[in-house]
Amino acid sequence: MIRILRSCLVLLLCSAPMAYAADAPKPLLIIHGGAGVERKGMTPDDEKAARAALELALRRGHAALAAGKPALEAVIAAITTLEDDPNFNAGKGAVFNHDGKNELDASLMDGATLNAGAVAGVHRVKNPILLARAVMERSKHVMMVGDGAESFAKEQGIELVDPSYFRTEKRWQQLQRALKEEAAGQANADLETAKHFGTVGAAALDAQGHLAAGTSTGGMTNKRYGRVGDSPIIGAGTYANASCAVSGTGWGEFYIRTAAAHDICARVAYLKETPAQAGEAVIDQAIPKMGGDGGAIVLGADGSAAFPFNTEGMFRGWIGADGVPHVAIYSDDALPMPGKAGK
Repeated sequence: MIRILRSCLVLLLCSAPMAYAADAPKPLLIIHGGAGVERKGMTPDDEKAARAALELALRRGHAALAAGKPALEAVIAAITTLEDDPNFNAGKGAVFNHDGKNELDASLMDGATLNAGAVAGVHRVKNPILLARAVMERSKHVMMVGDGAESFAKEQGIELVDPSYFRTEKRWQQLQRALKEEAAGQANADLETAKHFGTVGAAALDAQGHLAAGTSTGGMTNKRYGRVGDSPIIGAGTYANASCAVSGTGWGEFYIRTAAAHDICARVAYLKETPAQAGEAVIDQAIPKMGGDGGAIVLGADGSAAFPFNTEGMFRGWIGADGVPHVAIYSDDALPMPGKAGK
C-alpha cells in the first residue's frame, strides 16, 4: 500500500506545473506570426490553422522553459515550429522574390550575454533560425549571407533542402499578381501581396530572469536586387538585453532607419518606460510618422509584455508558467495580457 501511495505521489509531482519561488521570475514566452493580416484575405480554415500553429509554437516553447532551459531554447523552439508551417512568411511559407526564388533571413540574440547571430539571403536552409544560432555559437561573426552562409550551414550539419521545399501555391500566386500589377503600373491590390508583411518571431523570459529574442522571414513579395530587410539586422528587427527583448514585423526599411528593436529596448532600459509605452512610441508613432507600418512583440525583464501593431491584424500570442496558450489575430480580438513576472 505504501509503495502504491509513493507511486501516486511521484506521478502527481511529475504531472504538476513547475513550481517557482515567490520572488523568482515566472517564465514567459510571447510570439508573433506577422503583421498586416486582413480579414478579407482569411478564410475560417485559414484562421483555424493559424491559431493552431501559434498554439503549437507556444506549447513547444513553454516545454523548454518548463524544463528549466534558457530563454534562447524557447525562442528557437517556437520559431522553428512557425518556420515549418506554410501559413507564415518564413521557412516553408516564405514569399517569392522577383525572380521566383525564396530568400530567407533570420536573427537571434541572447539578452544575458548580448551574443547574436544572423543570416540573410539563403535559399536552401530549412530552418534559418538554426543557422543564425550556429553563426552565433560556432563562428566569430554575427552575420553571414548568401552562398557563404549556406557553405557554413553545410559544414555545421544544418539541414539543407532543395529550394522546391519552400514553394507553396499561395505564395506563388501572390508573386504572379504582384508581377502583373507591376507591369500594369498598378498599386498592389492587397496588403499581403503588397510588400512587407509577414515574419515570425519570439521573445522569452526564463526562470533565471534572462531574456532572448529571434526573428525569421521570407522578406517581401517581388523583392529584388538582393534586398535585405530588418529581420536579420540586430537592433532593427531583433534585439535583447537584460531589460527587454523585441522581435519586429513590418516594413523593414523603416525598422532599419529607426533601429526599431534597439530603440524600444533603450527606452525600457534608460527611460524606464514599460514595454507598452516603448512599443507604442516606436511602432505606433516613430515608424508611421516616416511612412512605415507594422508591429512588434516586446517583453520586459519583469514579465510585462506588449503587442503593438498598426495594421488590421497581427498573428500573436503568449504563454505563461501555467502552460495555457493565448492567441489572437485581429486588432479587436480579446487577448488577456500577461502580468508582471509572468503571472
